[in-house]
Amino acid sequence: MKATIIQIGNSQGIRIPKPILEQCKLQNEVELEVHKNELIIRSLDAPRKNWDKKFAAMASKGDDILLDSDVQSQWDEEEWEWK
Repeated sequence: MKATIIQIGNSQGIRIPKPILEQCKLQNEVELEVHKNELIIRSLDAPRKNWDKKFAAMASKGDDILLDSDVQSQWDEEEWEWK
């Protein structure tokens, strides 16, 4: 996809189409990086950032057990059907 560089006040910029913003989950702020003459735009929002560390901490405290018991309910025994 091509984009045109436009004048925005004393700066210049590009318009990013809405579908691209949604697909990349870009919102209010982004991180810009130049790598080998290429512009990289990254979302600052990283919803799963550091999950591995959080899960490891939970496991070390024994706080990662399932809350559901192994006891089956009446629904499990009578209503559930594999297809």
